[in-house]
Amino acid sequence: MQEIRNIAVIAHVDHGKTTLVDGLLRQSGTFASHEQIDERVMDSNDIEKERGITILSKNTAIHYKNTKINIIDTPGHADFGGEVERVLKMVDGVLLLVDAQEGVMPQTKFVVKKALALGLCPIVVINKIDKPAAQPDRVIDEVFDLFAAMDANEKQLDFPVVYAAARDGYAIKNLEDEKKNLEPLFDAILEYVPLPSGESNNPLQIQIFTLDYDNYVGKIGIARIFNGKVKKGENVMLAKGNGEKTTGKITKLIGFYGLARTEIQEAQAGDIIALAGFHSINVGDSIVDINNPIPLDPMHLEEPTMSVNFAVNDSPFAGLEGKHVTANKLKERLEKEMQTNIAMKIEELGEGKFKVSGRGELQITILAENLRREDYEFSISRPEVITKEIEGKKCEPFESLVIDTPQDYSGSVIEKLGRRKAELKAMNPMGEGYTRLEFEIPARGLIGYRSEFLTDTKGEGVMNNSFLEFRPFSGSVETRNNGALISMENGEATPFSLGNIQERGVLFIPPQTKVYIGMIIGEHSRENDLDVNPIKAKHLTNMRASGSDDAIKLTPPRDLNLERALEWIEEDEILEVTPKNIRIRKKVLDPTQRKRKNK
Repeated sequence: MQEIRNIAVIAHVDHGKTTLVDGLLRQSGTFASHEQIDERVMDSNDIEKERGITILSKNTAIHYKNTKINIIDTPGHADFGGEVERVLKMVDGVLLLVDAQEGVMPQTKFVVKKALALGLCPIVVINKIDKPAAQPDRVIDEVFDLFAAMDANEKQLDFPVVYAAARDGYAIKNLEDEKKNLEPLFDAILEYVPLPSGESNNPLQIQIFTLDYDNYVGKIGIARIFNGKVKKGENVMLAKGNGEKTTGKITKLIGFYGLARTEIQEAQAGDIIALAGFHSINVGDSIVDINNPIPLDPMHLEEPTMSVNFAVNDSPFAGLEGKHVTANKLKERLEKEMQTNIAMKIEELGEGKFKVSGRGELQITILAENLRREDYEFSISRPEVITKEIEGKKCEPFESLVIDTPQDYSGSVIEKLGRRKAELKAMNPMGEGYTRLEFEIPARGLIGYRSEFLTDTKGEGVMNNSFLEFRPFSGSVETRNNGALISMENGEATPFSLGNIQERGVLFIPPQTKVYIGMIIGEHSRENDLDVNPIKAKHLTNMRASGSDDAIKLTPPRDLNLERALEWIEEDEILEVTPKNIRIRKKVLDPTQRKRKNK
């Protein structure tokens, strides 16, 4: 029987997980010498490559010293916490990556809490030790304090430490050691990660932890075999989380090696594989022996905390830029997303409207970004938090928020967040003139705060948040202070008109942009909304007048990407998303009807 180790790589966003997995793949001899591979090869999705973040957990396998090591690269962002939680149940050990300069961050806490609760003993990898401001010893103390605060047991507190610079492809046991390659890390995995429990002779037990979809074979479950052996073509039983049982045949069995998936004939206890054959397969389901069915405990999946409404685009420019514009197409695509993304839920509200719930704004905007890249045209409403009743009280989600900001700006950050019902929990100097602020804040209070925060800290602040728990409702939270500049005409914006309008606030559009009545073209400098005429041209006369022929100086418009626009909008506004443009508009376009409604 082949020796197997199953590990997950967990860390905060941008602490180097995917780069480390790259190094392990390269140095294990998984790729032939002639193979060309990209940087951060595990980030396969376009958006993952652009943003440098991992969105979906992915698995790979490498061979080292006659041992097969199954590695799962997990997302670091709390919005994808559901992915991390499921993955940790499938492995016997974790590599906890911590940046040697930044130290412990909110998502580090989030993933560590999950790993320790499952009884896993992490190998701590202090990464990026080549940074000029790296302080590995301080970071190890921080990790120890974190483990102690999370009630880690004696064995977990006695964690092994490996120092690494994943980008440069080396790891060392002690800081004075020679920097050669990642071998010390490979050896640590073999030494400290236990062999998988379970026996090949026991009755079959497989659990699905993530889903994939193939147009030819349908749903594919990626799973771990806890006990027994499984063969292609074998008749097995699918035991669902709700107790439902169906029998079926495994039509396809897939093994992992490097980035390739290969069809295999059989697999045994301890391995991670992919299988097809069941249409109704879902995360947490068990596949068991027909003659001796012993299902595994179903997984607890974290509930969504935020929702938005996706709807058919009904603006005056509807259907001009997208290929898929009907309610049926939108519904089909959203339902397809739900087949593999179990952290999200969809509910049809009628009239081409769908309520999509997820773990946070990032998760929802990434879905919207994928849709627009696939030529869909639709509108999105402002995000709303999901409240629920606990013991007769209305409760809402709270977030743990950590901010690193230059000391000079910490006062205005604390003041602004105080208005949004945030509670300051800790304030520590970080060196180099930075301060770290830790808050607990209602998730509602964070909607729309990011762009304000970047302005207040002159773009130098860093904020990170992760879900904490549901707590009693905290009353009203201050939202956007400024009104909108709304177009009162249809046509093309002129430089002359925009030059006058920019004195009233910040513009979102450049000249020659096509506009319509009710479209928002900027942010007013005051609290009220203001109807403006952006298409007015300069009256030409045959008289020359001093002063009136001066060149028009326009300030560059504020660039609104999908996330910033979604954060900016209020209850009575929606976002029109097409493959080419993102526009903000009022729900009620006609100014007279809007005034009547607001009375």
